[in-house]
Amino acid sequence: MSSATAAEHARLFIEARNSHQGVDWRRFTPLDADTAYAIQDATLAQIGPIGGWKVGSKGAGTQASCAPLPAAGIYASGSVLSGPQWSRRAIEAELAFRLGKDFDPGDRLPSREELLDAFDAMLPLIEVVETRLAATPCEEPLVSLADLLSHGALVLGKAVPLPAEAPDVRKLTATLFFDDKQVEHMTGTNPAGDIWPMLAWLARHCSLRGVPLKKGQIVTTGTCTGVQNAVAGQKVKAVLEGVGEVSFSF
Repeated sequence: MSSATAAEHARLFIEARNSHQGVDWRRFTPLDADTAYAIQDATLAQIGPIGGWKVGSKGAGTQASCAPLPAAGIYASGSVLSGPQWSRRAIEAELAFRLGKDFDPGDRLPSREELLDAFDAMLPLIEVVETRLAATPCEEPLVSLADLLSHGALVLGKAVPLPAEAPDVRKLTATLFFDDKQVEHMTGTNPAGDIWPMLAWLARHCSLRGVPLKKGQIVTTGTCTGVQNAVAGQKVKAVLEGVGEVSFSF
């Protein structure tokens, strides 16, 4: 795909963001992964700068995927998210990390120790999942990848120092509340399992893509509670055991 075509596809996504009217996912097919990432880049060129990244995989040994996230979509705990852009209101509680320095490993997978040195904090986070696509569910995962992996917003809890040992989401307990009523309580359910190989993949991917990880960016690592749907007017709170809590309202 040419850069002009990627920009045109990005324009469709941006028009959908601005109008709050979904675009038919079939207008973007066929795609391959490189094309989907090119559309992401063209989208962020217009709505950026990059404030963070989301990365995930469906299991150990499976191919990870990622998306750059606009800084304008990052909110502090306690925020109120209102407006027509919040229609799906799908919620995921996640563990995230903050870059303490620029990190560019080049064409190699960094070690766990290098990653721990690059991150200066971890934090509880809620991702709000939204889509710019109509005719959902989308039957082509690469179109969802192009749509920033259906990212809507990140709501950040308080950052805390990393422990001496690398955090293990396979042992992490996450609880999600809507209006103070518990709706999910799970331990070790992040699909990626051990997230550190996935984070190494992300660091290398960003370097090869020409947008290496930067100081202050937030990297979120996938759902620890599955996806739950809130409604307008609800308060949402997530608690990650040993990490902290984060909340906001629609």
